[in-house]
Amino acid sequence: MKKGIVFTLTVILILSLFVSCNAKEEVKTTAETTVTVKEAAPTKELSTLEQIRKRGYLVAGVNASNPGFSFLQEDGQYKGFEVELAKAISVAVFGTADNIEFRPLTSKERFTALQSGEIDVLVRTATITTSRDTELGLDFTTPYFYDGQTFLVSGDLGITTMEELEGATIAVLTGSTTETNLAATMESKGIEYTPITYENLDEMKSAFVNGRVDALSVDKSSAVVFLHQYADAGNFEGLEETISKEPLGIAVRHGDNDWKDICQWTLYALFFGDEHGITSANIDEVLATTTSPEVKNAFGMGKEIGPMMDLSADWAYQVIKQCGNYGEIYYRELTQPMGVTRGLNKPWNQGGLLFALPFN
Repeated sequence: MKKGIVFTLTVILILSLFVSCNAKEEVKTTAETTVTVKEAAPTKELSTLEQIRKRGYLVAGVNASNPGFSFLQEDGQYKGFEVELAKAISVAVFGTADNIEFRPLTSKERFTALQSGEIDVLVRTATITTSRDTELGLDFTTPYFYDGQTFLVSGDLGITTMEELEGATIAVLTGSTTETNLAATMESKGIEYTPITYENLDEMKSAFVNGRVDALSVDKSSAVVFLHQYADAGNFEGLEETISKEPLGIAVRHGDNDWKDICQWTLYALFFGDEHGITSANIDEVLATTTSPEVKNAFGMGKEIGPMMDLSADWAYQVIKQCGNYGEIYYRELTQPMGVTRGLNKPWNQGGLLFALPFN
């Protein structure tokens, strides 16, 4: 008899625990009736790609005042090398470069905008560093541009070396690696100087052109662009010194692996086209005659890589066809209008540092 009672109580206890743990119901009693309210199931958070597709467009953080890389034209359209990289990501996701919104950000604002979810991706001359990759909670693609920091000076001052900047006022962008590199380099060499910080390039360039500072410290590519833009505005010269390494990468939020894959492999598609001589003009001819398994894989004719990233099979074909390969974009936005040469930013098979991982 006791065993039967114990068994019955045990069954009741197990059932009550099962109901309380799994049903997650709350009983509410009023004077009129008793109502059982079921707790709402937790909502699954959308991935970045799902959010972008639901919204219907990509939000990219860029610069509004860096000619050659990214700047806002008088007609309200953004133009530049980094603008084209962001458009390539739009093509990969939507099949068109038109589904994108550009968000202008200063050096100081850019990482906070990415962390907070204001933007989906940052393509804004962001140097890849340890602290940015870890402490700031960002993930970067491999570098899309290799640069280095230098100085521009007024030719009238007769300055030819960094040591001759003793006592000079030097303009620099706040919130940038340029600012920290400058401070570290000058301290290590014992050179006294006065840093004058600015939040955007236009203000900084204006201060330099109008003689309010003796020099400005910028990336070497920006120095080339400046000398091209202001050739008739005064006697300006660039120093030979390179005081830092500036590998620029596309940034996404840390842990956003699927979205980073899309940004990374879009960049690799641009590199791949460049190193194989596949351009927007000849891609159809190449694909009609190629016997290369990797070329077929890359452009959706072999192993379908796109669906692995929730993209169309021909995503990379569309990227090259609509945007051109890396070299085409570089020439169109940096070399032809601004005189910026390729330098290290050439494919590995042409003596540069750029290469795509295998499309296999």
